[in-house]
Order: sequence, then structure tokens, then C-alpha cells
Amino acid sequence: MAKTTSIRVNERKTAGKGAARAERRAGLIPGVIYGEKKEPVMFSISALDLDAQMRQKGFWTRQFEIEVGKNKYHAICQDIQTHPLTDRPIHIDFLRVSENAELQIEVPVMYENELACTGLKLGGTLNAIYRVIEVSCKPKDIPETLFVDLTGLNIGDVVKMSDVKFPAGVKPVEDMDTTIAAIAAPSSMEEPIAAAAADASADTAAKA
Repeated sequence: MAKTTSIRVNERKTAGKGAARAERRAGLIPGVIYGEKKEPVMFSISALDLDAQMRQKGFWTRQFEIEVGKNKYHAICQDIQTHPLTDRPIHIDFLRVSENAELQIEVPVMYENELACTGLKLGGTLNAIYRVIEVSCKPKDIPETLFVDLTGLNIGDVVKMSDVKFPAGVKPVEDMDTTIAAIAAPSSMEEPIAAAAADASADTAAKA
């Protein structure tokens, strides 16, 4: 399940682009906590502290207890805006969450047991269409990672949403029949197949 991390940030009372630029010059990233039909809370966080949090596994599924002044807010990171040239964070949004809220959140997918996958042993490749899956669940049930077992899959086999190991209380937003990955044939196998198909097509045309 998702971890809860306590962080302390600076209270920010002045809004606007000028104030935000001043925060960034001071090595801070402006942010806001919103949601649950309550007044938004403005804050700023050290760019170094934010970078350290983002480097840790499961950042986007982690729950945060954010201390702003004398108040604490339970929230998850909803969005991070980045500079178009440097790709560094310039603003961060957190969404308040309550214990019984039903959330829709993207969770990373890990494809495991590649060494036991027949198709990969034969030289095939994993075509992972989905690296994250959007799920619906309560905050306490947010998984850090979802897992797909590739054991025994052969070339040409596909992985459906129904093959994902969803924990109790967690369900995908998309249909269970959605294809999320496939074991593709290596190019050395694709070329003979393509040549055979071309020959068959030419033979059919000649007979016609």
C-alpha cells in the first residue's frame, strides 16, 4: 500500500507571478493544496526537498501529511508544472484527500518474471502498451505498484487488464478486456512470416 510521508513547508500569503518568481529565486517552489470544496492553501517548498521526494520510489502514489504553519493537510500530489527549457519544477499542486474519498489515480505497472517468459527466451520483446494504469480506490488502498506475471507467455500472447494483480479495494478505470502488453516476435521471425504472406498473396493473384 502507499506510504504516508510527513513534510513541513512554508506558508505563502502572497499570490501572483511576481511573488512566485521571488520564491523561485530564493530556491523555493510555490505550490497549492486544494480540494474537498475548501479554500486553497498556498505554500512553498525547498527545491532541494522536493527533488529528494521526487527521487524516492512511488512519489505519485504516496500520501503526504503536509504541515503548513499550525495546520496539517492529508494530500497526494496531483500535478507538477515544469520549466519548458530546463524541465525543472516551477509549481506543484496537491489534492486534499479524506479517508473515505474514492480517488482515481495512476499507478505504475511492473512486468515481472521475464526470465520465465517463453516468448522472451525465444528472442521476442515485451511491447508494454501501459506503463501506468488508472485505478479507482480509497486513499488507504492506493498500491505503490501493480504487478503482471509474464511466466509462460509465448510469442504472440497478449496481456489483458484482467491479468493484473489488483489488491483488494482497487479496480481499474478501463475495461478488464483492455490489452496492456504483448510479446512481440523478433525481427528474424517477422521477415520470413512477411515473405510467406507476400508469396501467398502473389500465388493467389496468379491463380486469379
